[in-house]
Amino acid sequence: MTLLGEICYCDFLKLDDRFLEVEEDMKDTQHTVIDSLTGSFLLSTPQMPDSRFAEQVIYICAHNHEGAMGVAINKPNPQLTLAEVLLSNNFPVPPETTAPVYMGGPVEMNAGFVLYQSDYSTEQQIAVSSTVYLSRENKVLEDIAYQRGPEKFLFIVGYAGWGPGQLEEELVSQGWLTIPAQDSIIFDVPDDMKWRQAAALYGIDISTFRDFVGNA
Repeated sequence: MTLLGEICYCDFLKLDDRFLEVEEDMKDTQHTVIDSLTGSFLLSTPQMPDSRFAEQVIYICAHNHEGAMGVAINKPNPQLTLAEVLLSNNFPVPPETTAPVYMGGPVEMNAGFVLYQSDYSTEQQIAVSSTVYLSRENKVLEDIAYQRGPEKFLFIVGYAGWGPGQLEEELVSQGWLTIPAQDSIIFDVPDDMKWRQAAALYGIDISTFRDFVGNA
């Protein structure tokens, strides 16, 4: 079991600048760059060769010619809850707090993120879309504890990352499908149904899907 004290959620750690600043001129890149997938879902298909990503829905939070970063939104950690994280950070636990802690990916698995809707805002955050933000600022966790935070959110540890051109190559050669993201899938649909329902919104039966192009 993860020791609560090991979860790094004390200070906002700015994501690498390469994920925050999308340069307009990409002519010098040596990699094939598709349009930015920021704000899209990345769904693993049954052909996914890496078992770590089986039946995962990854929300792409940043994507440009220098790489990509996203977080899994449907993999709760059965050994850790948000209440335990709040207590370990000396915050009160709001009544009826049952939220899980999500396993966002294999990178920096002791680092915490909050993905939330834009009814709440803080100084240090990334606008993934016009309605969804991502932050590692401690104030977000504090505001959640004192019931003045976002109404809908996911607390996530770790993330998935790709280097320059890596995601583009995987979309062609590996078991990924990209589709437009829907906030309702992130925040409202039960975790064990997100993978199928995200694809079903676009008429896809993901459990039997055979990837040809890599996007829908």
